Amino acid sequence: MGNVVMNASVSVDGFIAAENDDPGPLFEWLVSGDVPLDDSGVLNVSQASYDHIRPYWDQIGVTFAGRHVFDITDGWDGTPPSGIDHVVVVTHQPPPEGWNPNAPFHFVDGVEAAVTKAKELAGGRTVEVAAGDIGGQVFAAGLVDEVRMDLVPVLLGSGKRYFGSVDSQHLLEDPDIVVQGNRVLHLRYRMRR
Repeated sequence: MGNVVMNASVSVDGFIAAENDDPGPLFEWLVSGDVPLDDSGVLNVSQASYDHIRPYWDQIGVTFAGRHVFDITDGWDGTPPSGIDHVVVVTHQPPPEGWNPNAPFHFVDGVEAAVTKAKELAGGRTVEVAAGDIGGQVFAAGLVDEVRMDLVPVLLGSGKRYFGSVDSQHLLEDPDIVVQGNRVLHLRYRMRR
């Protein structure tokens, strides 16, 4: 069974976006290099970032996020991001009116059900959950196997927290991956069980 990984770019002070969902400079590292990360022609990173990110992206079978992320991205126009096979959307609401029922998006009520559905769809590949409120809920429920952070050298001062509303102590293992790219430090922590 694949790992459940919480992942996002994050400021040094722990934010993944401003209150208005603007990530500000958090994604600059994705356009600060000369190595294409995908076929979009937009994402170009350092060689070190490519060597770290590309193999990870190739392992992801399913990503899931909350309805808020789904809505602000307009459901990625019905196509999962970054070549991922399926998206699981945690929501208490039905799909939007006119939504294509054949799009590989699955609307599920609750994080436990979302993890179960995502693992089923992933077929042993990695399940990625976006950091923030939903990621924090999955983390607090003990359903995350590892935490990945693309740590960007900026202070946002306030905004949406990487771990959402998690307000209790949780121990992680020491970082087992530390990779320095252009304008980013890639970190991976396994959960201490």
